[in-house]
Amino acid sequence: MTSPSTAQRKAPRADALRNRERIVTAAREMFVEDGTDVPFDEIARRAGVGNATVYRNFPDRDALVREVVCSVMDRTVRAAEHALGEGGDAFAALSHFVHACADERISALCPMISSTSDENHPDLEAARQRVERIVEELMGRARAAGLLRGDVGFGDLMVAVAQLSRPPAGAACFSVDRFVHRHLQLFLDGLRAPARSTLPGSAVTLEDLRQG
Repeated sequence: MTSPSTAQRKAPRADALRNRERIVTAAREMFVEDGTDVPFDEIARRAGVGNATVYRNFPDRDALVREVVCSVMDRTVRAAEHALGEGGDAFAALSHFVHACADERISALCPMISSTSDENHPDLEAARQRVERIVEELMGRARAAGLLRGDVGFGDLMVAVAQLSRPPAGAACFSVDRFVHRHLQLFLDGLRAPARSTLPGSAVTLEDLRQG
């Protein structure tokens, strides 16, 4: 039987958890600003921790990139769940998610993921699945309420959000930030039912995105 003192030693201390969160936050900011090759020393400085603390939490760059990507995806999921929990207009919940994606600089995720040696790591796959489930639910509710046009799919939404949101990591084009939510709102207005035009081709599905 495990003694209380042993159990306490196994549980992460509050300060250790705070340090880990500071590292992830600093890394996310610097990856977006300068790309994923930013030195760990600089990340440690911005996080206000020692180099050893960074390496103790993340033994290599892949582990840190993976944690940053998963944390961003999880925050967008929580934003969507919060919007759904408000119990209002189904399309408003979808809009809330789209704008939250922009605030999280979701467009930086693809180059971050491709910079890792294991794009199919179980943690990344689980985070992707959480995003996929919540987006399908958001779109399904809006479509069932007659508020979302029927000729758009998961892929249409995610591709447009990535393209219209802030520049990819390291692009240093932050001067366009002030236009992001304006342009996303124009896109969202185009998703509303009834449709005012016929879209060429067919709806882009999740499977289409996976096949590239």
